[in-house]
Amino acid sequence: MRSTPAFRCADCGHRAPKWLGRCPECGAWNTLAEETAAPSGRRAPAVEREAIPFDEIDPQASPRLRTGISEFDRALGGGVVPGSLVLVGGDPGIGKSTLMLQVASALAGKPAPVLYVSGEESDAQVRQRGDRLAVRSAGLLFLPETRLETILSAADRARPTALVVDSIQTLSCDDLPSAPGSLSQVREAAARLLTHAKGTGLPIFAVGHVTKDGAIAGPRALEHIVDVVLYLEGERHHSHRILRAVKNRFGPTSEIGIFEMTGAGLSPVADPSRLFLGDEVTRGPGSAVLASVEGSRPLLVEIQALVGDPGISSGRRVSLGIDAGRVALLVAVLERHCGRSLAGRDLFVNVAGGFELDDPASDLATLAAIASSMEGIPLPPRLAVFGEVGLTGEVRTVGRAAERLQEAARLGFARAVVPAGNAPAAPGGLALSPVRTLAEAIAAMFPTHLPVIPAQPGIQSGDRIQRRPGPRLPPG
Repeated sequence: MRSTPAFRCADCGHRAPKWLGRCPECGAWNTLAEETAAPSGRRAPAVEREAIPFDEIDPQASPRLRTGISEFDRALGGGVVPGSLVLVGGDPGIGKSTLMLQVASALAGKPAPVLYVSGEESDAQVRQRGDRLAVRSAGLLFLPETRLETILSAADRARPTALVVDSIQTLSCDDLPSAPGSLSQVREAAARLLTHAKGTGLPIFAVGHVTKDGAIAGPRALEHIVDVVLYLEGERHHSHRILRAVKNRFGPTSEIGIFEMTGAGLSPVADPSRLFLGDEVTRGPGSAVLASVEGSRPLLVEIQALVGDPGISSGRRVSLGIDAGRVALLVAVLERHCGRSLAGRDLFVNVAGGFELDDPASDLATLAAIASSMEGIPLPPRLAVFGEVGLTGEVRTVGRAAERLQEAARLGFARAVVPAGNAPAAPGGLALSPVRTLAEAIAAMFPTHLPVIPAQPGIQSGDRIQRRPGPRLPPG
């Protein structure tokens, strides 16, 4: 019986009977790749199971396995769940294989060995990395193999604590004639690994590569199949790496683990706020400290802004680590409600340390950094800022304010500008400045240097505004 050809989009999973240059579902170009369904007659027969009452299910029947690597356990939501399929993705060379070899070594012997399968490297290459990472060999089994049937058979014989497959793009199934790494092979391999994990209770880690232009057989085509998706992020020129959970059926999403890349591998960072803040003495105009929350932990990061001189450029907007559309929106709010015009001025916004922010509470700190750079006036020392800013200029309440303030107080900050709705009892030694509008926030952060000019009817953002006299630098 001949197999039926089909084409599936690597981004959204849409299935089409013929190849198309553009996916009709998500609109992505050149993402449809051919996949061939396995003949139904060669499938293994399904095992029938009886339904059981929901109340009779023991929630503690499969306790989590702790790896001992604190940041990895945090990203997973408290440890490894037996019978789960975890996809670890990231750009090539970011450190995925290094991290998974450390995890395999940490789980080995708890109580059974760990089976580490590599389809990309030989046993000598993996051993050299293991010696550099001080990986113990007792209880760690290595198998250089790409055939999925052989891998699952070896796992049945060894009965390991966990199975690590590096990487899923190298696997091939006998039922499919397509080449390893194709979309059909990767999807079929993920489906069989998931079936094996659920049937045996074996936790399986599958490593997957992501390219910046989006590989056809990348992990994004597998996110709906696996239980947990972890992405290892970071810049090659920075020493830190961030392990971010974007999907987790057994714990919170958006949880992060922070590591530092050292000569001995990835080391968990115990105090990430100090890592991203740097030295306060070097902060000048255009710098603001945001009290953020990432996952389950509060985190202090520095937002930097640089505003160019007026009239010498076309007004470029460059944003790193924060959404560029959000920055453009905040600039419009600043112009409309505080009388500051950035027309014809370049604006560069950056999150120090290469950190990626998606916290809406970063609005107020971003605007504080922009206003500080515009006027050449630094913010007061030991000041933390957070709050969401609306289009009408109001400063909106955000979640988990108490944790943000406690982290700021722990690091020695003396004052915080916060939304009026987030003004609980301040931790010891931390004074609060609750604000309701952006104008109030600007006045609180620059009490003697930066008078707020209310917007006047009929004045557009690019018009020149007559400012009140005062001891300040020339207006922008």
